[in-house]
Amino acid sequence: MLKTESKTSIKTKLLILAIMFTNSNLFSFDEGIAKSGNIEIYYRDYGPADGEPILLVQGIGGQLINWPQHLIEFLIENNFRPIVYDNRDTGLSSRIKNDSFNKDNVNKTIIRNYIRYYLRLPIKSEYTIDDMADDGVSVLDHLNIENAHILGISMGGMIAQIMASSYPEKTKTFTLIASTASTPSPFNGPSKDVRRLFIERTKNVDATIEDRVNRTKKLFKLIGYQGIDLDTQEFSDNVKLSIERGGVDDTGFGRQLTAILGSKNRIEKVRSISAPTLIIHGKEDPLIGVKNAYRSNKLIKGSKLVIIDNMRHLIEPPVFDQFKSDLLAHLK
Repeated sequence: MLKTESKTSIKTKLLILAIMFTNSNLFSFDEGIAKSGNIEIYYRDYGPADGEPILLVQGIGGQLINWPQHLIEFLIENNFRPIVYDNRDTGLSSRIKNDSFNKDNVNKTIIRNYIRYYLRLPIKSEYTIDDMADDGVSVLDHLNIENAHILGISMGGMIAQIMASSYPEKTKTFTLIASTASTPSPFNGPSKDVRRLFIERTKNVDATIEDRVNRTKKLFKLIGYQGIDLDTQEFSDNVKLSIERGGVDDTGFGRQLTAILGSKNRIEKVRSISAPTLIIHGKEDPLIGVKNAYRSNKLIKGSKLVIIDNMRHLIEPPVFDQFKSDLLAHLK
């Protein structure tokens, strides 16, 4: 049975977090906790109550506060009701406690998993992508939402694939951004530079805040839109806020990565998706190659594929401007 560790005094932090991590002049929202078995999932509901619900599922290590403001604003302006949440092992949701990923054993665990990854051997994980899909569904159930649009990016797209296939009655539409239907392997996974940064993050869980800021900056320069200046105080401050909100324990990233590599192949489940599907992918994505988007397009009958030439793995404003009309038409 999974052992979990909940954030202490979490309810007393709600108002402080609302002030710290959002622009209250632009958005109002409700926050709370949904229960997924013995896991607590922390969510934010932007409303409006009469808007069409759309559940946004984050990628590896991402928190609910990391969704781009321009995306949330766009959805609200078009009468949608964005609902975001922290995946297990991130932000204010439950941490999964296990011996393999404590600070004494984490390096051995990561090295062992990467060896098995390169040899294409099965990897044992504390939980699976399917478990994380149930977490997202628990948020909808907690809010008494019968069905919603589902949008997932990167690992969140993998989670959303399970939601759309296993819970078709809850899925109005499905949007898959920068993701894959296959379990990553050395042949279809991240570039060498990205893999090196992932290994560094999973191994060095005791890195200082400054080291973690610099590491994030390196990663974003690799996977983000070229030409956007990350050497700014604003970028550093935003990363620090995420680190402080998520706590000093960074072992959750390794557990999420192991869940990706240790989950069963999703091909047949993805093939069964019947909801109207939009697939968006960057031609230059160094984390999940564009060939994965073409494969998903073939697997999901009737899906629409949009390839963005200068997009990598993120949805910065110049990238979003190129597909927001496609997204709106799809959701409508």
